[in-house]
Amino acid sequence: MNSSSRKLSLLGPAGSLEALVDTPALAPGQSLRGLAVIAHPHPLFGGTMDNKVVQTLAKAFVQTGWQAVRFNFRGVGASQGVYDNGQGELQDLLVVVERCTADLESIAAEPVALALAGFSFGAYVASHAVQTLFAARDISKLVLVGTAASRFPVAPVDVALHERTLVIHGEEDDTVPLADVMDWARPQHLPVTVIPGVAHFFHGQLPLLRGLVMRHLNSI
Repeated sequence: MNSSSRKLSLLGPAGSLEALVDTPALAPGQSLRGLAVIAHPHPLFGGTMDNKVVQTLAKAFVQTGWQAVRFNFRGVGASQGVYDNGQGELQDLLVVVERCTADLESIAAEPVALALAGFSFGAYVASHAVQTLFAARDISKLVLVGTAASRFPVAPVDVALHERTLVIHGEEDDTVPLADVMDWARPQHLPVTVIPGVAHFFHGQLPLLRGLVMRHLNSI
């Protein structure tokens, strides 16, 4: 947990959900860019909101002016419930989006921009959250890292979101082979940014990952 992170408990479909909120230090006259909700890796293989890649994504959002919310899926850490093969986890993510968006909008008294991000299993869940939400509300940015395309049915990204989407994968990912991500992206003509020589957890390359995400977030 970052020293500046604020703990949050939300009521989810299976009980309370543990979350952390990081808010940027804004200069006078500067406004928050919006809310970013970030999903963590597989709950049954040690995935939590404190995963280094998840923390790196949160830092990238905060450093570009977004409020970043990380949370533990059901059954992880202090979050209640049990693992639900991605279905319940999708509902967890949607509840976090709904509650945190409502909180920000009650303060701002206007709609806030929404960004979604996920790492590995979290990218799979985030893809389905986008598919669920996009018909009803705008998604400003989408960041998918180490997308678990070989392990789960990752949802396609609507073509209208392609320019707002960043997909990053390690060339030497031994958990999710790059070829499987390309097989998912190819029919959509969705670009994939490949980092040479990097494995699934981006060891030694987290600053590069953060920089690529920040560049995407700062693009129009």
